[in-house]
Formats: sequence, C-alpha cells, structure tokens
Amino acid sequence: MKNIVALLVFVLACFSINAQEKPNIIFLFSDDAGYADFGFQGSTIMKTPNLDKLAKSGVTFTQGYVSASVCGPSRAGLMSGKYQQRFGYEEINVPGYMSENSKFLGDDMGLPLDQVTMADYLKNLGYTNAMYGKWHLGDADRFHPLKRGFDEFYGFRGGDRSYFAYKEVPKGHLDKRMENGFGNFEEPKAYATDVFADKAISFMERNKDKPFFIYLAFNAVHTPMEATEDDLNKFPNLTGKRKEVAAMTLALDRACGKVLDKLKELGLEDNTIIVFSNDNGGPTDKNASINLPLSGTKSNQLEGGLRVPFLISWPKHIKSNIKYSYPVSTLDLLPTFYAAGGGNVADLKEVDGVDLVPYITGKNDTRPHETLYWKKENRGVYREGDWKFIRFPDRPAELYDMSKDTPELEDLANKYPERVKDMYKKLFKWELTLERPMWMLKRKFEKNDLDRMDRYRTPELVKKETSEPIKN
Repeated sequence: MKNIVALLVFVLACFSINAQEKPNIIFLFSDDAGYADFGFQGSTIMKTPNLDKLAKSGVTFTQGYVSASVCGPSRAGLMSGKYQQRFGYEEINVPGYMSENSKFLGDDMGLPLDQVTMADYLKNLGYTNAMYGKWHLGDADRFHPLKRGFDEFYGFRGGDRSYFAYKEVPKGHLDKRMENGFGNFEEPKAYATDVFADKAISFMERNKDKPFFIYLAFNAVHTPMEATEDDLNKFPNLTGKRKEVAAMTLALDRACGKVLDKLKELGLEDNTIIVFSNDNGGPTDKNASINLPLSGTKSNQLEGGLRVPFLISWPKHIKSNIKYSYPVSTLDLLPTFYAAGGGNVADLKEVDGVDLVPYITGKNDTRPHETLYWKKENRGVYREGDWKFIRFPDRPAELYDMSKDTPELEDLANKYPERVKDMYKKLFKWELTLERPMWMLKRKFEKNDLDRMDRYRTPELVKKETSEPIKN
C-alpha cells in the first residue's frame, strides 16, 4: 500500500512540474484600432503606456497581418489557424445585411463545428481556457465559446454592443446581450472594457497554479463611440470622434495594464506568453482611427486594412525590445501557442500558420511565409516575398514592391506585366482550393468598401481628415 501511495505522489509531482513548465498564454485582442494609434506605433496623441511597456519587453512585428480586413473572417482564421476561405467563412456575418441567397443566415452564420479551435487544441494539452469580450463567431448556442474549447466565458456573442449596460437590449439584437457563462444574461455594472479585464484577473487568481489560456477580446475601439467622462477629460485638446477614440484607447490600455500587473503580482510574468494585436485595420470614417503611413482602412485590402499592431512577449524565451521585419500573420498564433504548450505542430490539422518562436529567436533566419493570400468576392491579394499583387472588381490589377513602398503609392503593374500575369494565375490557383462562401453580404456593400478605400487611398487624403502628421 505504501508503495502505491509513493508512486501516486511521484506521478502527481511529475505532473505538477510539467504543468509549471508549460507557459501561461494571454492573448490581448483589440477591435478596429488604427495601425498608428499606439505609442509603440509612433502616436504622440494616444496614451498607451502599458502596451508601450509590453512592446519593449518582447518583439514588435513591423509586418503583422490578419487573414481578413473585417472582424468575423479575421477571427475565424485566428481561431482555426487556417485561411478561413478554405471552409467557406469568407464574408463577415452581420444579421440583416446579408443576401437572402446565402446558404446560412442569422444565428446560423458561425464557425463550422468541424473546425478545431485554438482553445480545443490547448485544452488537449492540459490548459484551462477562458474567453472574455467579443466572440462574433456565431450567435447560435452550438457556436458558443463554452462549446468550442473554452471553460469560462463572459462577453457577448455578436459583433458590437454598448460599453455600458442596456436598460433594454436593442430589438432584434439578442447577440448584443452580455452573458456570464452559458445563457446567464446580465448587463455589466461598469464600463465593459474594465469589466472584461476584471473577469480575466479573477480567472488568473483562481487558476494560477495550472497552465491557462486567456483570450481577452475587447470590443474597444469598435463603435459605438462611448467613453467615460474621466477618460474623455484626459484629452482636452481633441474633439469629436478623435477625442472619443483616444479616451477608448486609454481605457483599453488601462485594462491591459491591469492584467499585466496582476500577472506580475502572481509571479507568473516570466513564463507567460503575452500577445497583443488587432482584428483588422481601423475604419477611419467610423471611429477616427488612423492607419498612417499605410493607405486604406478596414474592409479593403490595402495595407491599412490588413496590417495591424502585433506584439509578443515571453521573457523566459524571447529577448526584449526586438523589431521583427518579415511578414507574419495571426494565423501563426495557434501553432505558436500549441508548440509552446508542448504540442507537436505536425499534429495540427491543415493549418496555414507556423510556430513563430524559432524565427524570432534566430534559430530560423528564413521568412515564416514566402507567400500570403487574402480574398473577398472578386477582390484578392497575393503576396510573394516583397511583391504584393491586388486584384479589383472595378479597375485593373495593381502591383507593389513592399520593401520600398509601404504606403502603396507607386503601382508597378505596367512596368512588370509578366509578373502581374504570373501572380494573377497563382492567386487563382489558390482560389481553386477554397470552398464557396457560406453566406454573402448584399452586393451594394461591395461598392461601399471600394468607396471607403478610395476615400483613404493615400496618406494625403487621410491627412485632410486627421490632425496627426504622417510618420515614416
């Protein structure tokens, strides 16, 4: 009997050691933030001391990309680690805006159940998982975070909502209800950005002795433009939406800072992977976000729609204050987290991302991605090395050398017609491997996206509507 007890103690001790060796993982995710709207990205207007400190503690990716320029598909790619078009999640899912000819509508638009999520994979490695904030991967019960690998949830299922408690949930928008767990709907008692951070802190305190994963998906700074009076008063020299987005960004940074401070207080800072990123480019017309020096905005496929702020810190394994210049993608987060947690990336099902750690630590000095793709309806982008090819539905294709032309000001298509032809065919070859979209927006919104792109096509046009100088 004593031998059996001794064996059990030994096994439990080994398990405890292995569990402690696994890093905790915290993914801080903002919504609709501008590429330039953080101190670590060069802003002198925004106040983001906590995220600026995080940037100095690890790696800043100067070419960090999302897999779509709108939030639903971007999150589907993130959660699955693969191009979401491969399983038909090509279009954003917003009830009321979709074509009636779509295969799925309303609550049935969601991340397919046969797709294994980031949380599913980490759960199999022994992680306890929590999700707080904006889900936007399906409103129906079967798509709920607690049925997609997460153990704890507080947030809302849809794409946006008020930052304050509703006296009455908007009619026809039950996806905007705040939910604690599964089916327990309760409105927040404070500003939502702060509440999400508080929920994450509580989870950390309760799970500090075992490996955990937190997906903290703020809806800040997505519309509606709502901030507290205290935060607004911090920006007396700003007006209108620019003042509001600054106040909302301040709250976002404060919330991130509270989580990071608690991590340090619990003694978990050294062996915790922390990532900060954003779901797509900022929609300048909607929330006064700024993507300079990039051209374009959310919902189009210029750099301003696809390139996002992107940080990673892991003090135990990654050096501090590094700039990494090769293109990376949020598709890479799933394999990066999985490998760090002790998993074999080869076991992941058809993922398009890669484990970033060997690249950012210098063990692998090649590019993480020789090619990258984006697609929505007739619009498509193919990046091969530093060449970026863009196909439009209403104008000739364009070609840019991203090593020399970050703002996409010099179209080289006429100078290199054979390259354009070759990249056009390679983009189409990739498209032949994709599923048809499961749902589609009404056609008129395709024109809206192109009009928005033209409105913010060059930094000079952006400058007319903003007060911040262009930073090179």
